Amino acid sequence: MSQQSADDALTVYSDYVCPFCYLGKAAMDQYRERADDPPEVEWRFYDLRGYKRDESGDIRDDVDDGKDDDYFAQVRENVERLKERFDVEMTLDFSEDVDSWNAQQAALFVRKSEDEETFLTFHEAVFDALWQDGRDVGDPDVLAAIAADAGLDPDEVRAATEDEELAADLRERFEQAQQAGVSGIPTFVYEGHAARGAIPPAQFERLVEGGE
Repeated sequence: MSQQSADDALTVYSDYVCPFCYLGKAAMDQYRERADDPPEVEWRFYDLRGYKRDESGDIRDDVDDGKDDDYFAQVRENVERLKERFDVEMTLDFSEDVDSWNAQQAALFVRKSEDEETFLTFHEAVFDALWQDGRDVGDPDVLAAIAADAGLDPDEVRAATEDEELAADLRERFEQAQQAGVSGIPTFVYEGHAARGAIPPAQFERLVEGGE
């Protein structure tokens, strides 16, 4: 695989608690495995439930977002369909009770303090911890355990979830994503072209190699 410049990276906006981000990641990995010269991937954080947060950063349960039982039934149906299509095993529904903020803040710490390979190891492990094992990745102790398994200092990662400077950096990154026009996730961007949702491998090929 040849080296890709930052401008040639496939940029991905995602949130750990988004099932379609996990499914889209699986489809993207399938595309990259079979592509002759796949682009590098640049992960960017996005707060799926940011519109429901109060001034303290907590998620408000009283915000009416229109996501009723019928909505979640449709989500489950779509996830089941895509699981079969992309041949992905994953748990369901657990994400409804998980706040991803701590996980994203911990991942930002790892990205800023470690090399890209280490960040990707932690990043993948957080995704799998939620969608394979049903663990609460919003819990600092869970994140510390994931960090230890990835060869990181668990105490440093636990402390990172309480770092106000990291929290401010993360909020700024979320705002930058919105300013860039990202309104839903997953969103995949390559050389000015974008696709949203858990797109199939063939659509990644068109996005990257066909510019659409």
